[in-house]
Amino acid sequence: MSEEIKEQLKQLRRGTADVISEKELREKLAKSAQQSKPLRIKLGLDPTSPDIHLGHTVVLRKMRQFQDMGHTAVLIIGDYTARIGDPTGRNSTRPVLSPQQIDKNAKTYFEQAGKILDTSKGKLEIRYNSEWLSDLKLADVIKLTGVMTVARMMERDTFEIRYKKGDPIGLHEFLYPLMQGYDSVMIKSDVELGGTDQTFNNLVGRDLQRLDDQAPQIVMTMPILVGLDGTEKMSKSKGNYIGVTDEPKDMFGKVMSIPDELMENYFTLLTDISEAKIAELTDASKTHPKEAKVTLGKIIVNQFYDEQAAVMAAEEFEKVFAKGQMPDDMPEVEITAKPILVNKLLLTCKLVSSGGEGKRMIKQSAVSINSQKITDPTMEMTPKDGMILQVGKRKFAKLKVL
Repeated sequence: MSEEIKEQLKQLRRGTADVISEKELREKLAKSAQQSKPLRIKLGLDPTSPDIHLGHTVVLRKMRQFQDMGHTAVLIIGDYTARIGDPTGRNSTRPVLSPQQIDKNAKTYFEQAGKILDTSKGKLEIRYNSEWLSDLKLADVIKLTGVMTVARMMERDTFEIRYKKGDPIGLHEFLYPLMQGYDSVMIKSDVELGGTDQTFNNLVGRDLQRLDDQAPQIVMTMPILVGLDGTEKMSKSKGNYIGVTDEPKDMFGKVMSIPDELMENYFTLLTDISEAKIAELTDASKTHPKEAKVTLGKIIVNQFYDEQAAVMAAEEFEKVFAKGQMPDDMPEVEITAKPILVNKLLLTCKLVSSGGEGKRMIKQSAVSINSQKITDPTMEMTPKDGMILQVGKRKFAKLKVL
């Protein structure tokens, strides 16, 4: 094995949970180099929601590594499979999205994935799996289902758990892994990437490729990024996420809020810092945890914006949180001088997503007006010019009375 292939394997192995199999990957990389033929690296994304967070970027960064090595990224937008919804990690059947919502989400996915992937010509191929799945006839579907037994499907923990609990499992959900595997056949995938929760689906692709006389794809899985709460996987629905479109100051502030024990995981999965440097940054006897988080926050903001934005976000954080000062660029909200419930005022200022959330934040003593804590969720007040509202540590608004 050449030194170049050894180095590539070392890079690709970083932050990877499993490779099935590393021997096959080594052989594919060597053959690709000998024939000057790039490998086809597959990643499927179901546009079931419009936003990408840092948890999604773990696998996107791995795909970018392959691109930088000269291989072709094939991003499959699962506009057809989204009509079923991936049952992975679900304790209930997913709701079916409309074609319009799927199309809208898919466009947003591509725009956001482009912040990580090389989108130049020849480096990235975008495919929609409706191209081939919508043309399948019933006979084709029956043929696909014939390669999978019910027993094999029930090996999947999601189905097994739901079955034992007596929760319903739709027959259409059994089709999802087969459809994802069929995507691999149609694009002649050499490597499929995914989180550890996608192992079952990706292995089905290997099975279907063998039946089609194709060399089976390598399955590379990445760990699931833990969210800001330090326990659950990063998820928008759980509110423990950092979005790739978050403003620099919000992105930086969220990084600063992660538990210390997550730093090694974040440095490994979200940055290119060497393992030796990560060991130094995460050793409290060598680097103070706050200093390490500042480094991490700057790196992440720089990835999605630029160095200047990263520095300004760090300075703003220091000013607001370390020194207790007000931010310079808090949004100004125009409002009339009419009495209003505080929780509705917070909603008007877009400091909360609902009146219910406003009430919860007030009860948690997380709301201040002109630095005075508000604890009564039924309180009514009259807005005054220049009044400053604060929710939590990072959200501010200044009122301008019309």
